[in-house]
Amino acid sequence: MDHIVLVGASAASLTAADTLRLEGFTGTLTMVGEELHPPYDRPPLSKHLLAGTLEPHKTTLRQDPDLQRLRMNLKLGRRATHLDPAARTITLDDGDQLDYDGLIIATGLRPRHLPFGNDLAGVHVLRTLDEALSLRAQLLSGPRVVVIGAGFLGTEITATTRSLGLDVTLIGIEPTPLASQLGTQIGSLVADTHQEHGVHLRMSRSVTGLRGTAGRVSAVELDDGTSLPADLVVVAIGSTPAIDWLTNSGLPLGDGVLCDSTCQVAPGIYAAGDVANWPHPLTGARTRLEQRLNATQQAITAARNLLAGPTRATPYAPVPFGWTDQFNTKIQFHGWCPTNARITYADGDPQTRKFVALYHTGGQVTGALGWNNARTLHTYHDHITAPIAA
Repeated sequence: MDHIVLVGASAASLTAADTLRLEGFTGTLTMVGEELHPPYDRPPLSKHLLAGTLEPHKTTLRQDPDLQRLRMNLKLGRRATHLDPAARTITLDDGDQLDYDGLIIATGLRPRHLPFGNDLAGVHVLRTLDEALSLRAQLLSGPRVVVIGAGFLGTEITATTRSLGLDVTLIGIEPTPLASQLGTQIGSLVADTHQEHGVHLRMSRSVTGLRGTAGRVSAVELDDGTSLPADLVVVAIGSTPAIDWLTNSGLPLGDGVLCDSTCQVAPGIYAAGDVANWPHPLTGARTRLEQRLNATQQAITAARNLLAGPTRATPYAPVPFGWTDQFNTKIQFHGWCPTNARITYADGDPQTRKFVALYHTGGQVTGALGWNNARTLHTYHDHITAPIAA
């Protein structure tokens, strides 16, 4: 194998490059990334960077000397537009073609947009470093902020902007924030935390329109007829895997790039990170994880398996781990947290805002969540059993 191409200048892609070199690959490495920035860390964008407590350059995952040690061709500001697996070529948006022996796809996600109002100034999404910096600049004028979407990203942006002293309203289609991710029992505690810090919550509501004045957003309209004044709107209604460039490639696609249990998509092609969808060996169900730790772990497996070849490849079977920081609260979770699970408290008490919650599914503990209790949470990791797919 002489030339491996990494598509996506992401944490997963950089980890794959590190792993390939550590495993002894001495051939040519090329990384293709749409953004002009070298790989950087995304979790701080909605928190420390947005708050102004972290300088943009400190999100960079490798400084120039470390990147140079990887002996990698960086093609930044370039987008892959087509893949031909038979010819083993990748076409870029400038017409350039890259030949490859091995390919790792780590293109991540693209944010969803509302079907209206995208032409109005003051309407933002947050996925990239440049989008975070643009949003940060507009927050400095003290606008009335409305955040649409009460998942992890939406609640983190809400917490950050409210911590800056701004008037913030959070809108979600479910009964509580994080209901889809952690269930309404924990979601109710998240709601209480936000309200205690002065966030206006509009739960079980959907957005029907955005109103503008002189080309700039001025109000958010809800399905109950309410019109919320807004100088700035952040849309955080989820993301979709960035697989548009693979449409005519013949690769199996769906909710991401469909891999086997070893992260292989096709001969010589592997995927890792947010874009990878694989049958999890522990659950029997197809899985796609939008978690920072997964990007690293899966990239290591994909890179090793690419070098090892299919006959010596190992399945990828992680226990998921995620976290979110909001106000003075750190929530961490291991395993699977189904919304219909029965929750018990094994350590601490929700009233003290320091506890461990266990998620029970089918008589098994399938997940553990720590609320300001990271040290105790870790002791429950080995108690987690993966749920069996229905």
